[in-house]
Amino acid sequence: MPLNITSIKTSSNGLWQGDNPLNFAFPLLIVQITLIILVSRTLAFLFKPLRQPKVIAEIVGGVVLGPSVLGRNKTYLHRVFPSWSTPLLESVASMGLLFFLFLVGLELDLVSIRRSGRRALSIAVAGMSLPFVSGLGLAVILRKTVAGANQVGFAPFLVFMGVAISITAFAVLARILAELKLLTTSVGGTAMAAAAFNDVAAWILLALAIALAGDGASHVHKSPLVSLWVLLSGVAFVVFMMAAVKPAMRFVAGRWSPATGAVDETYVCLTLMLVMVFGFVTDMIGIHSVFGAFVFGITVPKGAFAARLTERVEDFVVGLLLPLYFASSGLKTNVATISGAKGWGILALVIATACAGKIVGTFVTAVACRIPTREALTLAVLMNTKGLVELIVLNIGKEKKVLNDEMFAILVLMALFTTFITTPIVLSIYKNTDGKSSRTLSKLGDLDSNDKATNELRVLACVHGPHNVPSIISLIESTRNTKKSSIKLFIMHLVELTERSSSIILAQNTNKNGSTFYHSSHVEWLHEIYRTFQAHSQLGQVSVQSKTTISSLSTMHDDICHVADKKMVTMIVLPFHKGWRKVEMENEEENNEVTQHQTVENIGHGWRGVNQRVLKNAPCTVAMLVDRGYGQEPQNLGPSTTVTQHVCVLFFGGPDDREALELGDRISNHPTVKMNVVRFINKDVLEGNDVSHPSPSKSSEKSHNLAIAKMNPQEEKELDDATMARFQSKWSGMVECVEKVASHIMEEVLELGKNKDYDLIIVGKGRFPSSLVADLVNRQVEHEELGPIGDILASSTHDVVSSILVIQQHDMVQNEETPLSMRNDSII
Repeated sequence: MPLNITSIKTSSNGLWQGDNPLNFAFPLLIVQITLIILVSRTLAFLFKPLRQPKVIAEIVGGVVLGPSVLGRNKTYLHRVFPSWSTPLLESVASMGLLFFLFLVGLELDLVSIRRSGRRALSIAVAGMSLPFVSGLGLAVILRKTVAGANQVGFAPFLVFMGVAISITAFAVLARILAELKLLTTSVGGTAMAAAAFNDVAAWILLALAIALAGDGASHVHKSPLVSLWVLLSGVAFVVFMMAAVKPAMRFVAGRWSPATGAVDETYVCLTLMLVMVFGFVTDMIGIHSVFGAFVFGITVPKGAFAARLTERVEDFVVGLLLPLYFASSGLKTNVATISGAKGWGILALVIATACAGKIVGTFVTAVACRIPTREALTLAVLMNTKGLVELIVLNIGKEKKVLNDEMFAILVLMALFTTFITTPIVLSIYKNTDGKSSRTLSKLGDLDSNDKATNELRVLACVHGPHNVPSIISLIESTRNTKKSSIKLFIMHLVELTERSSSIILAQNTNKNGSTFYHSSHVEWLHEIYRTFQAHSQLGQVSVQSKTTISSLSTMHDDICHVADKKMVTMIVLPFHKGWRKVEMENEEENNEVTQHQTVENIGHGWRGVNQRVLKNAPCTVAMLVDRGYGQEPQNLGPSTTVTQHVCVLFFGGPDDREALELGDRISNHPTVKMNVVRFINKDVLEGNDVSHPSPSKSSEKSHNLAIAKMNPQEEKELDDATMARFQSKWSGMVECVEKVASHIMEEVLELGKNKDYDLIIVGKGRFPSSLVADLVNRQVEHEELGPIGDILASSTHDVVSSILVIQQHDMVQNEETPLSMRNDSII
């Protein structure tokens, strides 16, 4: 029995009462959304090896669900996507689009765009002008060849075609650049800047196209003054937003509390309400509701308040609602309307015109700007990317009846094709030419204090955010001395590449001058590091450079190791994936006395995997810092003689412990650091296989990873003795060196970590553990990447208060590791 559309209700009474939920609006909407998300996520997973952006999967998902594929079954199409449900689905999708465009405006920094330089502006203008003109010429041809194309107004059709052919998808381009690790290259920086210019121009042209289109389906004569009034009203709206709303939003953003990191919920709700209000205003003007949301987003000041708004809205909008908009575009795409050789020939013509205009215009201008040919061609292909704005243009064109079903399908397929080919073409023509360095200093022991050329300590310090800054400052400061030895510090801000657009928007600020590392900080909290080391030049000089890397966690280690090799660093400093923070609490049982407690912060298991892969692949020494408030106490940086840090090196023997002692030797030069060395020795002289090996039956899956290379115990002991003797001779009377006869290693080590005498304890990872720690490798492991001693001191159950620095010495023959249960002969 046919369904009476006028009788559609919101919810059903259920199957038991004879109602089919698919005949009711809300249950059907739930089924549609679930189906769209399921199909688009499945396709995104399948496209992942091809490194395609998620928008491709979402549009293709809509095409699959629509009349082109599954919709050929009319029963399915009329049951799951009936015509009466289309307005409801598109309304929900449009709400997602409204808030997403608000986020785009929120993240679009007009100041950065103005500072991008003439080269990016020239590339953007040329890369948009030539395809726009080509689109106008193509429109003339299509009006004569596509059935029904000549039934709409000439000017609206021309403008819509020109805009559709010429725009570049800023968000999709950023995603592709991040996936290809090109964000921080000169090509990536130029492409992002040009795409930002392009994005702004596209919105202006879109507003013009909408104003000219009016109602394309209406055959009633419309006065040209109507379009003029729409344009003037749009201009007045933008002026009002910049003159009145922007100062008001500056006041609202100022209500954010830096101390608590909180903002009044009223202001957040007010802001989100205004997104819809201004969307309604521009829809009433006759432009489109998304234009109002986009302009309102631009008026919100960039900073903490904008970041908080993004966090509140982004996951729900980008993860759930926005895919509905892309999928709805696919649902409206009926490939069957492109029929015969003529139809597919027109599609080929449209694709060729779009690619040729964009690529030629960008390439010629880039070469004229003295960009190398290979990079210019890469840039041209990248600028050919289509995405969100393209689909908005096409959907509005279809809604206004400027584009019929065939033209809409042709242009959607063109957008899909041009975006799909971007990644493989870029991969084929652009490869990073940074070769491996001819490094000679891959560990601290290679530094020569008597040779200026080989006494420069180059450190790559990785940070996740401002909470890592105090500990990094304290660690690097402690390695300075009064001998004027220099330090080059490379700060690498690690940002996870996720599906959130905010994870890649940092790219707008990362590469303004086209260099990989640069001397001006792009993150506000990095200024603290610059100021600290520039203010105290009496000690060894520290030059600081910074970089933001945006990558998926699975490949983040490649970026870290590549930079370490390229910059020829001697040591990589990694933050442990857990951190301890001191908080003050009132104890009611002790007259409200304020006491300090430590809380554990875990930034995620994925970052632990990054650290493990860096340890395995690093081209130099690696130091992993377990931070328990190191550097939080006030310090006298510079040539003061007042001791402000107490550091202890625990020495058991082996290459990693010798490297830890080398770092201790350098730290001992600092006048404000008090250094202690504790060497644990066996009460019996054990040699060779006399050592009691752990039983494989006792070793768990979570056993410590040890190097598989065979070591000569006698040679290792001689190296240990020689290293310790050299250190004691150099620092006799200035550094306290204590030898402890080991009896209960675990208890003795924990005692040193708990007694609050040391701010920092330095230990070797111990991939070749001495007989002293042989029994420890059979205990239950919490963090195997820290080695036996580091794992004990980093455990959250032992109440250790000192920060821990675990050192792994670089050696090619030691890089391969295996669980101890597989190699008992590794113990020395």
